[in-house]
Amino acid sequence: MAAGYAELLRTRYAVRLLAGTLVGRLPNATAALAVVLFVRAEGGGYALAGALSAVYGVCTAIGQPLLGRAVDVYGQPRVMLPAAVLSALGMALLAVVGLDVLWLSYAAMVIAGVFTPPLEGGLRALWPGVLRRADQVHAAYALDAVAQEVMFAVGPLLVTLCVAVWSEAAALLVINAVGVLGALSVVVSEPSRRWRSAPREAHWLGALRSAGMLVLIGAFLFVGLALGSIAVAAVAYADEHGGGMVSSWLLSALGVGALAGGIVYGARQWPGRPEGRLRLLVGLLALGYLPLALAPGVVGMTALTGVAGVFLAPALACAFVVVDRHAPKGTVTEAFSWLVTTFGVGSAVGASVAGPAVEAGGAAAGFAVAGAGGLAALLVLLSTKRFLQEPERRTAEAAPAENDRNGAAEPGFRAGRQA
Repeated sequence: MAAGYAELLRTRYAVRLLAGTLVGRLPNATAALAVVLFVRAEGGGYALAGALSAVYGVCTAIGQPLLGRAVDVYGQPRVMLPAAVLSALGMALLAVVGLDVLWLSYAAMVIAGVFTPPLEGGLRALWPGVLRRADQVHAAYALDAVAQEVMFAVGPLLVTLCVAVWSEAAALLVINAVGVLGALSVVVSEPSRRWRSAPREAHWLGALRSAGMLVLIGAFLFVGLALGSIAVAAVAYADEHGGGMVSSWLLSALGVGALAGGIVYGARQWPGRPEGRLRLLVGLLALGYLPLALAPGVVGMTALTGVAGVFLAPALACAFVVVDRHAPKGTVTEAFSWLVTTFGVGSAVGASVAGPAVEAGGAAAGFAVAGAGGLAALLVLLSTKRFLQEPERRTAEAAPAENDRNGAAEPGFRAGRQA
């Protein structure tokens, strides 16, 4: 297990790109918690906190595919760094104006969301040029998902630490300043500066002309909904159980569980097609979310959130491979950005639904939204199974996928056509 990851990380630029992307995405990963804590500190209710988070999520969803398409056309440095700076300025505006002028607060969320740089999709576009071997590229997808869970585990703790040392407003400023530095580290690297997308067919729908992509977007909309509702419900649960760092413990436990699941998933081979395995993983993910509505004591709840996170990173890693199999040629950054967009919209909807649910029925009602989201994601994949039977852009005689230039077998597959 360790040897395979070590070989990948010894490749030149691999650690820098992974770490830079991780740090650069920190503002987006912690936004839900940071905004909720800031609004509560300013005297706002959960409904307002959920609404502001929803605006941020929706605007991120709008901006990610547009910026991803711009990256595919103009390259990474010319798009990602200016976007990162503008997004950070949006969060800084919220920290400065607070809730006194609500339209400015909402405008700040619009700016911060629309200009969130598509670092996640950009990293997956860079892997083939950095790693060269297709087996390492697919292993990197799993490692990428694992690294995200490190961020989701550490991010809430960093937000809470900034709040404890300074204030909720300072947490917004510090986290976003650090995010700009992470984006800068990526875009000044040689792989980012020299990367160019494959030639693409001119089509206004871009990556969305693939039915398989639409299925993935529909399913992961509800996975994002579950995660967005958990962020709000965790803060409400903390209020019901003594406050302090309880919400950070829950969100960090969720990330640690996903971290463990991702490490195990990426270290071994799995039989069958990725589309079928994705349905299984999302089903297990939904099964893990359902018990959260029980909302037991802090120790029990921390354990439940840890278990609930176990299948998140494996589901994401598998989804990355499915995206690569179904996205039209020349839309790699845009296609991966659509998956991020799906999470943004879903998280926004989850936050907006969980806020009123918490006010009506407490934290347990907020966590029930997460369980419903997991079940809905599974239903989407089961009801649209035929659209993921075969990648639309490939046949047995066709060229390898854009992110699989060597046509090698993916770790995680022993037979059949490989991603």
